[in-house]
Amino acid sequence: MSDLTPQQARELEELIETLDAIKGRHTQLVSVLIPTGQNINLVQKQLEGERSTATNIKSKQTRSAVTDGLDTIIRELKTYKKTPENGLAIYAGNTSEKEGQQNIEIWAIEPPKALKVRMYRCDQTFLLEPLKAMLEVEEVFGLLAIDRQEASIGLLEGKDIKMLQSLTSGVPGKTRAGGQSSQRFHRITEGLAKDFFRRVAESMKDHFFDLDKLKGILIGGPIPTKEEFLEEGQLVTKLKEKVIALKDIGYVDEHGLELLVEESQEDIAEQELIKEKKILEQFFDTLGKHKNMAPYGEEKVKVALERGAVDKLFLDKKLSKAKTSELSKMAENIGASVVLISDEHQDGQQFINLTKTGIGALLRFPIE
Repeated sequence: MSDLTPQQARELEELIETLDAIKGRHTQLVSVLIPTGQNINLVQKQLEGERSTATNIKSKQTRSAVTDGLDTIIRELKTYKKTPENGLAIYAGNTSEKEGQQNIEIWAIEPPKALKVRMYRCDQTFLLEPLKAMLEVEEVFGLLAIDRQEASIGLLEGKDIKMLQSLTSGVPGKTRAGGQSSQRFHRITEGLAKDFFRRVAESMKDHFFDLDKLKGILIGGPIPTKEEFLEEGQLVTKLKEKVIALKDIGYVDEHGLELLVEESQEDIAEQELIKEKKILEQFFDTLGKHKNMAPYGEEKVKVALERGAVDKLFLDKKLSKAKTSELSKMAENIGASVVLISDEHQDGQQFINLTKTGIGALLRFPIE
């Protein structure tokens, strides 16, 4: 998951949902994104210049909405001595749904993660993509698309596929040079292929070995090359153990990486379920051996939270936003982690049926 706390993620999701629902009749919704480290006084002066330019907008209604929106943002900026640590996202505009009426609203957000883009835009919608990106999955998957002639190494970061390196083997095609015996040609090509596999494995080690967020490795290519690579490439054990999928694909270039990700969607989703199931197994195991260390039900868990005893809080994903927010905040106040449980697997269904309320916990120390 992303490195936001569940509380931060929910608050950001709710804000994005609110802003996404607002549609301007014309280009009258103003978005101002100020990245980390940007001089906020300079931004204010630039917006004052934009405000002067906006007086030239022909449509009276749009001109009024934009200039009033900019005035509101400029006033807001004057309350800051400097740009907040993670930057600042400000949205303002006419949110009235009635034609001819004006209701200028403003949202000033200090995002939970560093804002990296600088942007000023007037449009019919607010510019929310940089905030949405903060909710993306941050664990990454290593990618390898390989055949005997070529290999592409990449990373899947959230939904973005990043090409890291392309390698070629020098292994000749099936046609051998004149005068070479079939056996000799086979020996040469096999030797070159093994050398290529080892070079690819070494490159993967360079790219992936120290990657803390690496969750798994996906490998694609024709049969039997990808299997031969795993057998002959001498990929280090730490990375070999991370391989979660082998997929048959016909391309090994950048397009091959895209196909590999497309073919591996179920495997990626399965990793989340495996992680969730393992942590639930810990809950059920504790419940069986030390019942007082694994309370469930809202009342008992709340008492444990109030006493600072909770280590992991388990919440059904289908709980109301208000309840999830309340309990998550209590957990975060005492440094407890929050695990959201789905009913997409048997262990999740068992937890929800057992607890009735969809609320459980693992404790640091008994409270009874």
